[in-house]
Amino acid sequence: MSNSKSSRHYDALWLDWRPAPEKMKVCCAQTVNRILSLEPVELSGTGRAMRNNAVTELTEGMGIIMGKELDTVSVRSLSGQQDAVVLSVFSDIPAEYLPQGDSQDMVAEGFRIYSCIGNNIVITSAHEEGILHGAFAFLRKLQCGDLAANLDMLDILEEPSFSYRMLDHWDNPDGKVERGYAGNSIWRWKELPSIVSPRYHDYGRLCASVGINACALNNVNADACFLTREWLEKVAVVSGILSEWGIRVFLSVNFAAPLRLGDLETADPLDSEVRAWWRGKVDEIYQLIPGFGGFLVKADSEGQAGPLGYGRSQEEGTNILADALAPHGGLLIWRAFVYGYQEKDRAAKAYDIFKSLDGLFRSNVALQVKNGPIDFQPREPVHPLLGSMDKTHTFLEVQVTQEYLGQGNHIVFLAPMWKEILEFDTLLKGKGSTIAELLSTKGGNSVSGMAGVANVGDDYSWCGSPLHPANWYAFGRLAWDCTASSSDIAREWTLCTWGHDPEIVEVIMRILLHSWEACIDYMTPLGLHHIMRYEHHYGPDPACDEGEREDWKPKYYHRADAVGLGFDRTRIGSGAVDQYAPPVADMFNDIVTCPQEYLLWFHHVPWSHTFPDGRTLMAELAFRYHRGVESAEEARQSWETLENKLPQEKYREVKEKLDIQVKDAHEWEDVCITYFSRFERIGKKA
Repeated sequence: MSNSKSSRHYDALWLDWRPAPEKMKVCCAQTVNRILSLEPVELSGTGRAMRNNAVTELTEGMGIIMGKELDTVSVRSLSGQQDAVVLSVFSDIPAEYLPQGDSQDMVAEGFRIYSCIGNNIVITSAHEEGILHGAFAFLRKLQCGDLAANLDMLDILEEPSFSYRMLDHWDNPDGKVERGYAGNSIWRWKELPSIVSPRYHDYGRLCASVGINACALNNVNADACFLTREWLEKVAVVSGILSEWGIRVFLSVNFAAPLRLGDLETADPLDSEVRAWWRGKVDEIYQLIPGFGGFLVKADSEGQAGPLGYGRSQEEGTNILADALAPHGGLLIWRAFVYGYQEKDRAAKAYDIFKSLDGLFRSNVALQVKNGPIDFQPREPVHPLLGSMDKTHTFLEVQVTQEYLGQGNHIVFLAPMWKEILEFDTLLKGKGSTIAELLSTKGGNSVSGMAGVANVGDDYSWCGSPLHPANWYAFGRLAWDCTASSSDIAREWTLCTWGHDPEIVEVIMRILLHSWEACIDYMTPLGLHHIMRYEHHYGPDPACDEGEREDWKPKYYHRADAVGLGFDRTRIGSGAVDQYAPPVADMFNDIVTCPQEYLLWFHHVPWSHTFPDGRTLMAELAFRYHRGVESAEEARQSWETLENKLPQEKYREVKEKLDIQVKDAHEWEDVCITYFSRFERIGKKA
C-alpha cells in the first residue's frame, strides 16, 4: 500500500494507509489481535472474492494503522473466539454474538459494526457487498481517529442513500476521454482481453472504499463497436475484476446500433426486426457477462440518434431496450439531456418532453436527470424534473470532472454544490420535499441512483492533481450517505490522504471548502451561466458568436443589452419558472424574492437595479468578480505556507494549478467586467 512511485505507477490516494498517532495506535493494538472470517458454509464465486478482499484490506490496513501484524483465520464457529475483528453475514452469527436491535431487515449493501462478547468487533451485513463496505468504513474511521475512544462500545449501522451509486466514464475506444483532464482512459482497450492492467483492481478498490457500486465504461456519445463480440470480450474481463469489489458494469450504447452493426435498414424502435436484434444482442451480452448491469443511453441530443428521429416518443425508445434487458434483470438508464427540437428556452426542454410521459416507462427504466436544467454549470437551480416524476425511477446526474469549472487546472471541491442540490426543498409534496428525500431510498424508491461523470484518467494522481481526487471521494461518500456534510467529507479525505498534521489538515480543508463559491464569484456570479469559450468550455468569452446553434452561444444565455442582463424565465418571459412547484415558482418569479445566486438565471435584471447593500447590478458584478479573484489568491497563499511540510512534488503540482487558477480568475474578471460594462454604459446614454 505504499504511495511511492517505485512500487506503482499511480497514487494510492486515500487508501494509502499510514500509522495512526500513538494514542490511537495503542488503543487499537490493545483491542484487536486478528481478523476472523466466519464461514459455516464454503463461499464461492464473487462472494468468495469479496470476502477475501475485505479480509485483505483489514489485515493490511489495520496492520499499518496500528503498527502491528495481524493473523487472519477462517472459522466455522465463533465459540471461544476473542480479541478479533469478525466478518460474517448476519444470518450466520450465533445468537449470543448478536447486537441489540434487529438487523435482519438491513438492505443488501448496508452494514453494522458493533462490539460484542469476547472483546470482539463484528462487521456484518446481509450480503458480501455490505461486509466489504463495512470493512472500508471501519478502516476509514480508524484512520481518521474516530474510533479511538470507544472500540468496546461500537454500534454503527449504515445503509446507502441510493441503490445505484455510479460513475459514468466518457471514455472512447481510442483511449481518449471526452471532458477528461487527467490523461487518457484507464481502460487499455488495445491490450484487452489478453493483457490486464493492475490498475483495474485498484480502481475497484478505490470505488468500493467510498461506496460506488456501478460504472459505465464508455462515453455516452457511444461508438457502436462496444456491442461487437470482440469488444464485449474485453468488457467481460473488466467486469469480472470489478465484480470482486461489488461493482456492476454498464455500457453506454448507441441507439442506432442495429443500423450500424446489424445489417438493418432502420433503428426504428417499433420495427420487429430491430426489437429482435436488441433481444439477441442482450442475450449475447449476458452469456459473456453474467453480472452485467445494463445500458446507459444518450439519445436525441447533440447528434446522437434517438426515437424522435423516427417519429417515436421517448418512452417508445426506452421500452424496446428495457424489454430486452428485463429477462436478465438488467436496468436501462436513459438520460433526460434532450434538446434541439425548436425550443424557445433550452432550460425548459427536458421537462417539456418527459413530464407528460410519467408512468409510461417500464419498471426497469431509470430516467437520469442532470442536477440543473442546462449543462453542469458552476451553479444552476435544481432541475425541475428532479422529484416531479412520481411514477418513474429517477437518477440524479452530476459531473465530477470539471468541464465548466476550470477543468484540470482549478481546485474546486464540488461537495458543497451537490449538497445544495440534494438539500433543495422542492415543496412538491409539502415542506421537506428535498431532492434527497424524493430520490433516495429514504423516499421509498425501490430503484434509486446518483451518477457522476468521472474525473478519472491514467495520470499518476488519477484525476489531474493531488487535490482533484477529493471530488471522486466526495461523490462516492455523498452517493452512499447524502446526509454527510461537506466539511466531514473534506476532513475524512484530507486525513486519509495527507495525514494528521493539524496545520496541513486545516489549510487543505479551508482551500477545499471555500473553493466552489470562489469559482462562482470569478466565473458566473448572480446566476450567469454558459459564458465559457465555445466547444472546449475553458475560459471566459461572453462575446462568443461561434456555434451552429443559438443555444451553444453565450449571448443566448446572458442576453446583455442596453436595458439589463440575464435570461427572463419568469411568467412574462419563457415561463420556465412554472415547471417548479407553485411556491417555488412564485419565489423565482419575483425579482425581490428570487435568491441572488439565481437572479440572472430567471430575470433580465435592469442595470439600474439596486441590491440590498446599495450597489447597482454592474457594481455588484464587479464586487463579486473581484471577491472571487481575492479568494483564489488567498487559496494560493494558504498553500504556500505548506511548502516545507509536504512532499515537494505534490506541493509543486498543486502550486502550479493554483498559479493558473489565479491567472484565470483575473482573466475572468477583466473580460467579463469589460464586456458587460459596455452595455451598462450604452443604457446610461440611452
